[in-house]
Amino acid sequence: MSAPPPPPPSGTEPDPAGDDPATDAVVPDSFSAYVVTQDGDRIDAGVRVLDPDQLGADQVTIRVDWSAVNYKDAMVTRPGNRVARISPLIPGVDLTGTVLASSDPSIAVGTQVIVHGYALGVGHHGGFSQLARVPAGWVVPLPTGMTDRQAATIGTAGFTAALSLARLEMLGLSAGDGPVLVTGASGGVGSMAVALLAARGYEVVASTGKSSEHAYLLGLGASEVIGRDALVTMPERTLGAERWAGAVDCVGGSTLTAILRTLRYGAAVAASGLTGGNTFESSVYPFIVRSASLIGIDTVSTPIDERRRVWDRIATAFPPGPLDDMVDGEVGLDGLTPALERILAGKGRGRTLVVPDR
Repeated sequence: MSAPPPPPPSGTEPDPAGDDPATDAVVPDSFSAYVVTQDGDRIDAGVRVLDPDQLGADQVTIRVDWSAVNYKDAMVTRPGNRVARISPLIPGVDLTGTVLASSDPSIAVGTQVIVHGYALGVGHHGGFSQLARVPAGWVVPLPTGMTDRQAATIGTAGFTAALSLARLEMLGLSAGDGPVLVTGASGGVGSMAVALLAARGYEVVASTGKSSEHAYLLGLGASEVIGRDALVTMPERTLGAERWAGAVDCVGGSTLTAILRTLRYGAAVAASGLTGGNTFESSVYPFIVRSASLIGIDTVSTPIDERRRVWDRIATAFPPGPLDDMVDGEVGLDGLTPALERILAGKGRGRTLVVPDR
């Protein structure tokens, strides 16, 4: 694989940076992973058997217990995509697991950890694997009171929702201000945002193009579910009626345009998605006349200290019941191809978990 230079052979030997048996558990001689290889416009994807040397020379080796399917994971399987930065690549932008070897004294062997963001699953081998090796600066210890399965369910999607709410609250949003809109609400980030906002006492209006998902979203805590067409009001006017005290937009494109036109005075929208398009149109009127704010939410390069703080907050924010309701299914590595095709077709709901050892 065209990954970073390989370390000395791992096998059952100590970790790449040390020879103290106290800092290492048994690292297997081989493991299975879902590997995507690009050759021009041709994509080859499937389960392969690898050895640990092919994972590179980073400080922390992890037995992957759980991962989850994200839209970005599906994108790397498309011919000509600009998401994957290495080939071959093990996708999987989320993982939770147990540390088997570590050359960083702050991360002990046996620690349960979360890893997501940075280059994981796009420019660095990711979580669709029984084994992962990552820089110590990417690792978040599993918060107290949270299981690794719960952390995988939350994953990048839940982290994005939590960071969106944190940024909205920094600009003054609080429960009781009025309805908060969540678009693309039946998807991973949207489902998490609905549940998180509802758990914190917000009045949540969920927007989805899937009429079959209304009961699901009401069960997560939405007070109302609306279709996409209901977002557009008074299209002949530059600005629509003031409706939203805040918004979490997981769609982009024309949906983001509609939200900006209908924010209340001083309100903000946190934008993290582009399934509806990577461009949008707007006049300057929402920003000047209504003092609106548009917040871009990046969860790839979030500094590790902030990432760990957000995860500690998440640990007490998500009620377990809705988390279980968000799991649409579990697949092993050999079930990933249909799961990835399903999310690309817009047929996903909530979270599909990946169990590498299944």
